Amino acid sequence: MRAWLAAAALGVFFGAAGAAPRIPASDDSVVESLPAVAGWSSLKRRLRGATQQANADEATAVAMSRAYLDLAREQGDARYAGYAMGALQAWSDRPVAETPPAVLLMRATVAQYLHDFDGAERLLRAAIARDPADSQAWITLATVLRVRGRYGESDAACRSLGRAGPALFAIACLAENQALRGQYDAARDALTSLLAQPALAGPSQAATRQWLLTSLAEVEELAGNAARADAAYRQALGVQRSGYLVLAYGDYLQRVGRGGEVRALLAPEARSDAVLLRLAIAAGAGPTQADARELGERFDAAAQRPGTAALHAREEAMFALDVQQDPKRALVLARLNADRQREPIDLLIYARAAAASGDPGARAEVRALMERIGLKDTRVDEILR
Repeated sequence: MRAWLAAAALGVFFGAAGAAPRIPASDDSVVESLPAVAGWSSLKRRLRGATQQANADEATAVAMSRAYLDLAREQGDARYAGYAMGALQAWSDRPVAETPPAVLLMRATVAQYLHDFDGAERLLRAAIARDPADSQAWITLATVLRVRGRYGESDAACRSLGRAGPALFAIACLAENQALRGQYDAARDALTSLLAQPALAGPSQAATRQWLLTSLAEVEELAGNAARADAAYRQALGVQRSGYLVLAYGDYLQRVGRGGEVRALLAPEARSDAVLLRLAIAAGAGPTQADARELGERFDAAAQRPGTAALHAREEAMFALDVQQDPKRALVLARLNADRQREPIDLLIYARAAAASGDPGARAEVRALMERIGLKDTRVDEILR
C-alpha cells in the first residue's frame, strides 16, 4: 500500500509522544518549500551548496536528499531522484558498515521510489542491522516486502515494527496484510478498533487517522464493498488530504462510474504524471486530448533515460488501456510492471488488460500470480470470471 503515508503517521506519533528530535521520517515532512519548476537552477545551486557546506554532516545530507525526492514525487520526474542520491555522495565509497543508518534508510527510500525493490530491501536490512530500533526502517521494509507479494516476510517485519515502536503501527501493518489475503473481517475489525482509540482523537494525530481510514477504504475495495469504501475515503479526505489518498479515491470513482467527479477532486493537485493520467482517463477522450497529449510527451521523454523502463510501467499500462485504447500494449506493460510490484492496483490493471486483449493465456497468468502470492481481490475475480 504506501510507506510514505505510514511514515507521516509514524513521525507525527513520535512527535506527539515527546520522543527525542530526529531527522524527519515522513515523505510528507516539509524540509523546504520548493517551487515546481521555475527557478530550478537557483534551487539546485542552493540545495547542492548546502550539502557541500555540510560535507559529511548526515542530518543536512539526508534533509537535502529528502527535499530532492519530494520534488521528484511532486513533478513525477525521476531525474530529481538522481539528485536525491547525489546529496548522499559523501558516503558513496564507504562500506555499508561505515555508513550511518539514516543515510542507508534514505538511500533505500530513493531506491524504492525508483522501483529498485531488491536494492531497497538490501539497504533496509543493513540499516536495521545497525539500528534494530528504527521504526521507520521496519515499516518501510514491511511495505517493500508487501509490494513484492511476500506477505509472510512482511508480517515478520510488521511484528518487528511492534517491538521497535508503538503497537498501533504493527497492528495496522498486519491488518493490511490480512486484507490482501482475503481476511477482510479481521482487517476491518483491527483498523476500526485502532480508529476508536481516544489517543488518536486530537489534531496532532490527523496523519495517523487518515492513514488508517485510507487503509480501511482499501480493505473495503478488496472485499467488494463499494459503499463502505466510499464512506471511508470521504472520511479520510475530511481528516487530511494527501497525494496518495486523492489518487486512490480518484481511481475508485473511475471504477464505479463516477469519473465526472475526478477532475474536481484532483484540481488542487500538482500536475504530476499520476494526476495527469487520471485527468486524461476521466475525460474519456483519445490521445489528442490536452492532458493525454502532455502525458504522452512526458512518457516519451522518460523513455529516453536509461534504466527507467519499468519505472512508469503501471501508469503507461493505464494510459495505453484507458486513453489510447490499446489493450495489447497495455498487457505488455502490465506484465512488465507485475514483474516488479504486485500491489492490488498492479494485478487489477494486469487483469483488465488481459481481459480487454482477449488473451486467455494472460488471464491464466494473472490467476496463477495471485494464487502464488496469496492475493485475494473481489474486483479481479469479477473481471476474470
